[in-house]
Amino acid sequence: MLEQELFYSPAEVADMLSISKRTLLSWENSGKLVPKQHPDDQTKVYTKSDLVKFLPGFKMFNTNWAAEMLTKPIRDFYSIELFAGAGGLALGLEKAGFKAVLLNEIDKDACQTMKTNRPEWDVRHDDIANIDFKPFAGKVDFLSGGFPCQAFSYAGKKLGFEDIRGTLFYQFARAVKEAQPKVFLGENVRGLLKHDNGRTLDTIKEVIRDLGYTLVEPRVLKAVFFMVPQKRERLFLVGIRNDLAQKFKFGWPSPFSRILLLRDALKAGILFPCDVPVSSGQKYPKRKKEILDHVPPGGYWRDLPEDLQKEYMQGSYFLQGGKTGMARRLSYDEPSLTLTCAPAQKQTERCHPEETRPLTVREYARIQTFPDDWHFCGSLSSQYKQIGNAVPVNLAFAMGRSLIRLFNDIEEDIVRESVSDESDPIKQMEFAF
Repeated sequence: MLEQELFYSPAEVADMLSISKRTLLSWENSGKLVPKQHPDDQTKVYTKSDLVKFLPGFKMFNTNWAAEMLTKPIRDFYSIELFAGAGGLALGLEKAGFKAVLLNEIDKDACQTMKTNRPEWDVRHDDIANIDFKPFAGKVDFLSGGFPCQAFSYAGKKLGFEDIRGTLFYQFARAVKEAQPKVFLGENVRGLLKHDNGRTLDTIKEVIRDLGYTLVEPRVLKAVFFMVPQKRERLFLVGIRNDLAQKFKFGWPSPFSRILLLRDALKAGILFPCDVPVSSGQKYPKRKKEILDHVPPGGYWRDLPEDLQKEYMQGSYFLQGGKTGMARRLSYDEPSLTLTCAPAQKQTERCHPEETRPLTVREYARIQTFPDDWHFCGSLSSQYKQIGNAVPVNLAFAMGRSLIRLFNDIEEDIVRESVSDESDPIKQMEFAF
C-alpha cells in the first residue's frame, strides 16, 4: 500500500494549485481533476500523478529547493534595511548571508525588539527623512525595505523622482539614489499591483528607471510555497543597477516540496523541535467564547446554529457577501489564514483550532516562522502588531538565497575580469602609464 504522505487532501490541493475549494469541486464535477478514495478511510484524496499535470504541482514536485538551500555568499555582502519592523525580512536575509550595517524603523517597540535580539545591529529609531544615506555609497551592496503603499498626487502629469516628495516611497527611492547599491529589494502588499488603477506602480517603475536601475518584473509570492504555514501574499520588486542589469539575471526562488499546515507551526515537526511554548495572549469576552465554542475547526459563522448566527452577526447577517473571516476557527490540517495586526478582530478572527481563544503571541510568531527565541517587546497589542506586519522569516530567507546567488554571480564576474586584466600585457602597460 502507498505511504500516507503520498496522499493529498482537497484543502492541501487547493492551496498547492492556488485555487479555491469551490473551484476544485467544480473541476471534480467536470472531470478535470477527479480525486481518489483513501484506502483507509475512503475520504477524497489526490496523488502526485494527479497534480503534476498542473504547472504549480509540477513546480512543487520538480523543485530546486534542496540545491538552493546550499547557497552561501562567496564574500560578505553588506546591506541596509528600511521600514524594518520587528525584523522578519532582516532575519531572513541574515540567514541567507547578508550583513546589515543599518536598519531603520520609526516604531519604538519594533526597534527595541530588534535591539534586544540582535544587539550588534545598528538599529536607528528615527524618521527615515532624517537619515543621510550618502556616506554608504560604495560601501553597501544591497538595500531592502517594505515601503508603505501610498497614492501619489498626479495633477494630470507623469511623475518623476522629485514629484513624489512627501511619500515614503520617495524616501526609499532617495536612499537608493544616495547609497547606490548594486541591487535593491522592495516589498509590499499585493494590492499595490492595482492601487489607483495601476498608476501607483507605473509611477514607481518610472522613478526606478530615473534612478538608473532596471526593475525585474514584480512578482507576488505566496508564502505557503516557501515553508511558511500561512496563506500570505507579498509583492516583491527587485531592481538591478543599470551597469549590471544587462549582464546578470535574477532568478526567483523555487517552491518547497509540500505545503506546510498549522500543525507544522504549533506542533513539533519539520519547522520546530518542540510544541509551541506557552505565552501570553488575548482573551475573548464570556459571551463571544460561548458562541465560538460551537464553531468547528476550519469553520466560521455560517457553521453556527441560525439563532447564534443572527446574534453574532447582528445587522451583517442580512447583508450580501461571504464574510468568511468572521467567527473563524483555524484548522490544524490547513495553513493558517493571513495573520493581521490582532488575532481577535471581528472581521478577521483567528481562533485556535482546539481551544476557544485567540492565538497567543508565540503561536502568531511561529506561523510567521520567527524562531522561538526571538523576543518581542512592548505591550501585548504592540507585539501582535509587530508580528502581523512582518514578512515571514522563511519567505525572506528564500528571497535572500536568490539574491545571494545573484550577488555571487556578480562577484565571480568581477574576480574573472580582475584576473583577466592582470594577465593582459596591454592593460598592464596602460596601468603603468
